[in-house]
Amino acid sequence: MGFLASTLVALVALEHIYILILEMFLWTTPYGRKAFGMKPEQAEATKVLAANQGLYNGFLAIGLIWGLLHPDLSVGYQLQLFFLGCVLVAGLYGGMTASRKILFVQALPATLAILAVLIAG
Repeated sequence: MGFLASTLVALVALEHIYILILEMFLWTTPYGRKAFGMKPEQAEATKVLAANQGLYNGFLAIGLIWGLLHPDLSVGYQLQLFFLGCVLVAGLYGGMTASRKILFVQALPATLAILAVLIAG
């Protein structure tokens, strides 16, 4: 179960690196606009806010990677649960305020990873 838990945590981290790239660097491109369903004017007007969001997604990813790589397994376990909890809360909030899709894209993977980490721990 430890391998599955680590894999799920890594996938959540990779997802947040992908979101960082979308929000910080691709927001105003056709690909970024399509991902978030925005018109060019909307993307341009919100690009600074999106870059800020992307930076926070990067912090989540780094925290998860830190948890996976920490030499003290008990500290790594706690870090993983903390940062997965942050991802879950962000996913729930985004799902309720921005788009229901976020519940499935962000909150569900975080929930599955939390369960796997708890069972493996």
